[in-house]
This record gives sequence, C-alpha cells and structure tokens, in this order.
Amino acid sequence: MNTNELLLQERKSAISAKLRAHGRVLAAELAIEFGVSEDTVRRDLREMAAAGLCERVYGGALPVSPAGGSLNHRAGIARDRKQALAVAAVSQIVPDTMVFFDAGSTNLAIAMALPMDVGLTAVTNAPGIAAALIDKPRVNVILIGGLIDRQVGGALGAKAMRDMESLSPDLCILGACGVDLAAGLTVFGFEDAEFKRFVAMKSRRVLVAATSDKFGTAAPHGVLSVADCECLVVERDADPLMLALYREQGCRTITAG
Repeated sequence: MNTNELLLQERKSAISAKLRAHGRVLAAELAIEFGVSEDTVRRDLREMAAAGLCERVYGGALPVSPAGGSLNHRAGIARDRKQALAVAAVSQIVPDTMVFFDAGSTNLAIAMALPMDVGLTAVTNAPGIAAALIDKPRVNVILIGGLIDRQVGGALGAKAMRDMESLSPDLCILGACGVDLAAGLTVFGFEDAEFKRFVAMKSRRVLVAATSDKFGTAAPHGVLSVADCECLVVERDADPLMLALYREQGCRTITAG
C-alpha cells in the first residue's frame, strides 16, 4: 500500500469514528482537520457511501439508517418500543375519517393498537396491515394493489399510484427509515420514496412514528422535508433540544408515554 492509499484509509477510518461519535460530519470541517481540499473529502465520502459506510447529504454525511431488512424481520425488533409509539400515535387518529397506513413495522403496531370500536376508512398498501385492520368491525379497509415489494412489505409502482389517485386521506401515517433535520425523511428504495411522496401529497396531514435509532440517520432516497411532516411521534428518550429544533420547522412532536 503506497503512502496516498494509507492516508486515504486513515481519513476514512477517522471519518467513520466521527460518525459513530457525533452522528454527522461536514465536508468543510473535515477538509480543515485533514489539511486536504473539500473535493478530496467529498470524494472520500462518495466512496464510503458506495461501500455502505455512510449516507451522503448536503454538505457532508450521516450514519446509515439501521432500518434495513424485510418487514417480517423488522416487526420482530423492539416490539415494546413500537407498541408504546403505537399507543401515542392512535391518540392522533380522528374517528370516522380516512387514514392511510403506510407499510412498516411501527405502522403495523399502530393498526393493531386501534380500539375495536373505532370507526375509520383505512387505506393501506401493506397486506399484513390490511389483515390486522380487517379484524376491527367498524374499520372499512381499502387495499392498494400492485406488485408487492418483499423488502418494504407493501405494493409499489404504477398500479399502486393509480389506486391512490382517487383517494384523499385525512391522515397519512408514513413510514421512514431515517429521520434528520437536514436530510428529512428518507427510505432505502427509490419506488418506495416515490409512492410515499405521492400519498403524502394527497393527504391533509402526515404523521411519522419513529424509534430513536432512526434519528440523525439517512437512507439513500428522500421522501419529505421535516417541515412537511405535521406530527412526529417519538420515544421517551428523545433529546428535548432536538425535538425543539423539529418544532421550529413546524413539526409537532408527541412523546410516547
């Protein structure tokens, strides 16, 4: 390994350590610290992102979101925490309205937490969520069709978009893989991001319930800015200072009890 390659590996190791310690790195600051150009740092970050070591965002990089894996896999992780989020999220659902339940393990928990006597028109692109909702006697379920993405656990693509065209949900309960003030709401799949944006645009309000490990992380594809999310449901350990910054962006926050 020549000197340049050794210096490159040292920079990347240092960047990885900073991401673990601080949750975000800025290209301008790294350039000063390493004594190299910002173009050099940006190239380092691009290479690290291509290797799955970080996610590039404007001006720097964030840690990769931990929310990978199939829906069945994700549903088995942190069940108690997602249940607490679900209870708080249900309090934001107005009876006798139309609610879209996006595919996602926390959103599945929200669907399951709905009281048996609540009246709703529920729309979802996730067969697993539809199955949970069908047991609620006063919930009318509209299942969005199309090719099921196994990773997402829901229908995506042109057919799903056409099914949503005639619907205008009062509330969209959106799933997100990463949540960050600068990067906004992000997901791993391109078509997933496109479908989520379309549903959010058709909806009057957008709510996101997210576990703490998703904050300050990013996935490759952007969905919405924080300002476009009307309500954010968070865990009890969420940083109050961080939540204040979200509220400054116009995003109401609710802490799960």
